[in-house]
Order: sequence, then C-alpha cells, then structure tokens
Amino acid sequence: MYEAVEPYAHGLLDVGDGQLVYWETCGNPEGKPAVVLHGGPGSGATPGWRRYFDPARYRVVLFDQRGCGRSRPHAADPAVDLSVNTTDHLIADIERLRAHLGVDRWLVLGASWGSTLGLAYAQRHPERVSELVLFSVVTTSRREVEWITREMGRIFPAEWVRFRDGVPPADRDGDLADAYARLLADADPAVRERAARDWCAWEDTHVGTVPGHRPDPRYADPVFRMAFARLVTHYWRHAAFLPDGQLLGEAGRLAGIPGVLLHGRLDISSPPEIPWRLAQAWPDARLELLDAAGHGAGHGIGARVLAALDGFADRR
Repeated sequence: MYEAVEPYAHGLLDVGDGQLVYWETCGNPEGKPAVVLHGGPGSGATPGWRRYFDPARYRVVLFDQRGCGRSRPHAADPAVDLSVNTTDHLIADIERLRAHLGVDRWLVLGASWGSTLGLAYAQRHPERVSELVLFSVVTTSRREVEWITREMGRIFPAEWVRFRDGVPPADRDGDLADAYARLLADADPAVRERAARDWCAWEDTHVGTVPGHRPDPRYADPVFRMAFARLVTHYWRHAAFLPDGQLLGEAGRLAGIPGVLLHGRLDISSPPEIPWRLAQAWPDARLELLDAAGHGAGHGIGARVLAALDGFADRR
C-alpha cells in the first residue's frame, strides 16, 4: 500500500436535516478524483482507506456517512433520529459533497455496505461515475439479510443460537434485524447495551470464515458499538431502503462504466453468487474471485484493490 498521507483539506458539510457530514481530501489536488464509501453502515472512513491510492495521481475524498465517525449528530446517542438516515439521504449527501468540492466525475471505491451504496449511487447518477471498484460485494437484499441473520447459523450453530436468544422468545422466529433494532431503541440503557454487544458479537462471528480471523477491536468501543449496531439494524430491517432486487435488476444503467468486483470465495456470509450475478448483468465489470479470501481486505483482496486503482489512475 502507499505511504500514509494526511488530508490537505477537511470540513463538516451541512447536508440538511440537522446533519453535518465530515469530509476530507488527500493526495494531489489536481489528480484524478475518487470517493471512498465505507462499510457498515456505520464503520466510518478510517485513515487506512487513503493508502489504497497513489497520492501523486489521485485526489481522494473520504467522508463519514450520516450518524457515524466524525459526522454529527452521532447515532450512538439513542435520541438521534434515524428516519433521516436512508440510502436516498446518503446518495443525496454524496452529490452535495461532489458539488461542494467542484468534482464533475469521480471513481467510486466501496466495500461491503459501501458496495451497495456505490451501486445505488452509480445507478442513480451514472454520468457522475468514471469507474467503480467494489470489494466484498453485497446488495443488501432481503434474501442477503435473511442469509446473514439466520442461515449463517448453519455454519456457526452455537454462536447463532446465542445471537437469536438475544431477542425475546416471541421474536426469535421473525426478522432478527428488526427485533434487534427495537431492543436498541429500548428506554432501558442496559437493554440497549446488551443488544449492541450481542449484535456485534454475531457480526464478528459470521465474517470469520478464514483461518487466523481476529476479532474486530472497534467493537470494544461502546460508542462505536452502539452506533454501528443501530445503523446496521436500521438499514438491514429495511433492506437498504431499496426495492428488493433493484441493484441487480437495474445493473444495465451501469453500461459504459468500467468496474472491478473483488470477492473472496470463502466469504460465506456474503456468498460469491452476489458479485457473480452482478457481473452477468453488467458487461463492463470484471469479477475476480480470490480462493483464500473471506470478507474484507485480507488474504490478497487489498492488493487487488490497489492494482485496480493503479490501473484506472491515468484514465480520464
């Protein structure tokens, strides 16, 4: 990866609804524009994202999506209204940020939830996207949410039972994302905290399908844990606030936009069928499946992201 660089500009953009979105730019102010869409929802844009880009050739924009990271208000506060935090809101925020920074078109890099958001943004505004580089690709469909919250119990049965039993008995056969979202909105802080811990423990489990997987240290932070759990359950219970199947069904809107899809064959919680089906519907996309990789940037995924970005760096 490239050397660590610091932002040359940053700020808080007022996007309406009482929301201030943190943004930063780094690299070459005259370089090829690119925007990073982090995962989660709720993970925030950490400094490591900057290192995928050649700082001499890219003008890189990172931002924390509504409710997380350095954006305000923060979803860890139970009083923060999530009704103004939807995919449509995030797409509008990306457009406001693009206009604020004077960018005409930019490359979109997204991972996990960021791949869902990247696809939704590119389908809504294809004229604003020069290329897409997506890894750990998901579309956050109802089937995918059901797979992660229920069917992955076939891979981790004991851990899943503990996850399921974190909700009241009457809710255990229903929508678990919805049940956890209700617990995370409970008036009792102890109920909210237990739900956040149980949710994040399952998150750490279902992505752990490769040897050497280590727990995510961010879940030890109670502020991160609460915001992450609230935002993920909020988006999952609504299947990303998108008509089910839209991102695959409208992949034709991406025609003419070069794309690279990177995915691990061992990413069982987000099965490789997802990017494979997307690549069938999007002829301008190249799918690379890495045999030893799971969910995330490990086991060779990060190196392929770097190569894809280097390959697009001089394309205008």
